[in-house]
Amino acid sequence: MKTPDFAQLGPPVLENRDLLFLFEHFPTPGVDAVKAAQMALERPNTIDSLLESDYVYEALHDQQVMWLEVSPRLFFNVLLRRSLPGRRNAVERHTLHYLANLLGLFARTERLYQVQAGDEQAFKYIVDLVQEAAQAGPERSFMVHSHIGNYALFLAGMFRPHLEHRHRHRRRPVSVEYYCKMGRSYYFTASRHWLAGKFGLSGVFGELSGRFDYYRDGIERMQAEYLTH
Repeated sequence: MKTPDFAQLGPPVLENRDLLFLFEHFPTPGVDAVKAAQMALERPNTIDSLLESDYVYEALHDQQVMWLEVSPRLFFNVLLRRSLPGRRNAVERHTLHYLANLLGLFARTERLYQVQAGDEQAFKYIVDLVQEAAQAGPERSFMVHSHIGNYALFLAGMFRPHLEHRHRHRRRPVSVEYYCKMGRSYYFTASRHWLAGKFGLSGVFGELSGRFDYYRDGIERMQAEYLTH
């Protein structure tokens, strides 16, 4: 089984335009952006430190830049760090890379509703995903369990006000807490699967299960502060 598109832990595989962006806006004058980008590829920790830097955030925060010059992966890597500040251990860094990649994937609406990239069937309700997992074989069930965690986190983080409004005023039975409970549960289940170990996701899924609210809050903060205009 090949590595799923969501199983990207980083450091991020940045596009050439991302690397050039990082160094074209470098605060020290006279930096050769092309040479610096090539050197950064050889030192992954350098990219991590750049993603935390003020100058990259300020360049991205320019309303004329935003989505024009960089990939979604770089964009979300920087904004997630602003929304979840602080010192990080290795698992937290991997989790941020994972989430930045996931948000970039889910920015394409069709991927949000697919368990795997290219699937013909779309799932818009978690109850249908749970049923799909119950009928699936071992490999497919891991993919569905992972997707339930990803889907629940994305919706609870990016669309909490909308979900709460539907629950309170339109009498929809599904609350934000429902998504949080499902996300925690299915990330935990996915973390115990042997494929999680194969793809290096055991630690990240365990982190997302145990600190689901922390990352959900960060995604919501990012949405409210940086993505709502």
